[in-house]
Amino acid sequence: MSSVKVRAGEPIDKALRALKKKLDREGIMKSAKAHRFYDKPSVKSRAKSKAALKYRKPKNYTRPQY
Repeated sequence: MSSVKVRAGEPIDKALRALKKKLDREGIMKSAKAHRFYDKPSVKSRAKSKAALKYRKPKNYTRPQY
C-alpha cells in the first residue's frame, strides 16, 4: 500500500501530485489499467509480437518501391 505523508500547512494538490508520482513509479496504475479488461491470450501474443516488430526494423529502413 502506497502512502504519502502530508505535512501541516501543505496544500492538498502537492500531496496528490506526490501520490500520483509514487504510484506511477511503482507501476500500480499501469497494472490496474492492464487488469481493467480481460484480453484473450491470442490477443496478448499478437500485441506482444507487434510491439517487438517495432524494435526489429532498422532505423533507416525504407520500403522498396515497385
